[in-house]
Amino acid sequence: MSTHPFIDPQRPRARIKPLTAMSRMKRLIADKEDTEQVFHIIEALNGRMTQQNLIQFASAPKGAKRLAERRYLPPFLDDHDWIRALPEGTVGRAYVDFMEREGLTAQGLVEESEKFRSKLSAFDDDLTWFINRQRDTHDLFHVLSGYGRDALGEASLLAFSHGQNPSRGILFIAFMASRELQKVLPRQADVMACYREGKRNGAAASRIVEEDILALLKEPLQAARERLGIAKPVAYRQALKVCADAGIGAHDINPAAA
Repeated sequence: MSTHPFIDPQRPRARIKPLTAMSRMKRLIADKEDTEQVFHIIEALNGRMTQQNLIQFASAPKGAKRLAERRYLPPFLDDHDWIRALPEGTVGRAYVDFMEREGLTAQGLVEESEKFRSKLSAFDDDLTWFINRQRDTHDLFHVLSGYGRDALGEASLLAFSHGQNPSRGILFIAFMASRELQKVLPRQADVMACYREGKRNGAAASRIVEEDILALLKEPLQAARERLGIAKPVAYRQALKVCADAGIGAHDINPAAA
């Protein structure tokens, strides 16, 4: 099964803008919660990579099925009542616990992306749907990969995301954030080992974006990780331990302190 994705021919040619990316990166380093900057950086650096990822997605049997369904995920992910009814230990229960603990919603990330509605994302085509699906599964990636929302966890998760769906913009953010963290965290934390581990774990795992997300939420978390081939974030956990031993809590990790 394969599907030829529709990419609106009126879309302007994607251009790489490194100076824009660097400017936006400085803002993101200053405030890791300024999620809007992520979308600007991706646009500035990805060129045609996102289109290529969509074509690869559509050529895979699972991806073609997801594209045919064209399901919009935020309403399902933010309906915590049905997810709470799932058995304890499932992906869904872990996801709801994570989102509520961190004060997050899927719609919140949608609203952040809506602040960035460039001419490249104003088309109702399969490329926009695919971009949105990657956005809407970001926090699920946290749960499945084991990377937290501290600055080191976010940087490592972005490296993981690049391994899943190659993106110059995502990789640039992951590398630059890791380099900044390297300046402020203990040397023994080995920040760049976390960055490399994220890339490696993401590339080795099955592509989560191709999964039936609602079915995935019903699976036991550990079984889902094993089925998808998601390795444990060993270097990241060791880095958190080193930081904790140095009196640095996970949410105290901040590249802006450099």
